[in-house]
Amino acid sequence: MTQQRPGQEREASGGAGPRGWRTAAEAALYGPAGFYRRPEGPAGHFRTSVHASPLFARAVAELLRRVDTALGRPAALDFVDMAAGRGELVAGVLAALPAEVAARVRPYAVEIAGRPAGLDERVAWRAEPPREITGLLFANEWLDNVPVDVAETDPAGVPRYVLVGADGSERLGAPVTGADADWLARWWPPGGEGARAEIGLPRDRAWAAVAGRVTRGLAVAVDYAHTIGARPPFGTLTGFRAGRETTPVPDGTCDITAHVALDACAAASPAPARLLTQRAALHALGITGARPPLALASSDPAGYVRALAGAGEAAELTATGGLGDFGWLVQPVGIADPLA
Repeated sequence: MTQQRPGQEREASGGAGPRGWRTAAEAALYGPAGFYRRPEGPAGHFRTSVHASPLFARAVAELLRRVDTALGRPAALDFVDMAAGRGELVAGVLAALPAEVAARVRPYAVEIAGRPAGLDERVAWRAEPPREITGLLFANEWLDNVPVDVAETDPAGVPRYVLVGADGSERLGAPVTGADADWLARWWPPGGEGARAEIGLPRDRAWAAVAGRVTRGLAVAVDYAHTIGARPPFGTLTGFRAGRETTPVPDGTCDITAHVALDACAAASPAPARLLTQRAALHALGITGARPPLALASSDPAGYVRALAGAGEAAELTATGGLGDFGWLVQPVGIADPLA
């Protein structure tokens, strides 16, 4: 029998009564009529680095090539795209790889939605990653959609679970206790009355579980992130619908997301890990946003225009205050860090 968590006060289907945000978001995002099962896919509602420019897939392909070299060019090289959406990243990576590497790659797309039409037949589409991975596991904007409970400090200074109704209305529930309280004390110490926090323990466990499947190679998580020195005082829970940020309502019509405590995720796995910004990671992979030399405009006008467009896309991927501020959690297993 499944034990009910504190704050999980009404878990019956059909939205009967308020319940914890983790339970509500799980149903709204991944239930039978959930947001991530909608036919338009995530790209119909928000734009990730994958959708911003093909340069992102090329950078991931370069990272996979470096992992391949570090592994000694094995006969079979795994590439696992966690939370694959409609397969945009895995398709872009396969297209960008050198032929010799592509011939040895075993590509996996991990996603709860059905396989999209027209995806490269080489891609294995599955609900779970392989049990053992030799290569690169890449989780782009996955952890922010692993549902978490929300806590709010009451007038007496006690962190309590926030309960939410099907219409998005909230009230405070039971005090936070047990492992959730321990997580808050270590990673997001409660603030004064009205302060909120997203309890990231499910994400720590989710990351440890998938990263632990990498026997040799590299595990990478890329996401909106914060660290213990700069937690947002009122949390980050929000929604997205049709390209716009909106009030999060757990009814299946919008994305429900919250930034990730990547430092806590990093500490959840036994393998050493480090954090860096997307800007630093992409620079290390050769994506800089530098303008092409002006002389190219005279010698090769068409090439100059293409290079200028690429520089603009690279600048968006690495922009301060934008995509460049995303956090990268990089965890090598049995190899040197290919981004060092």
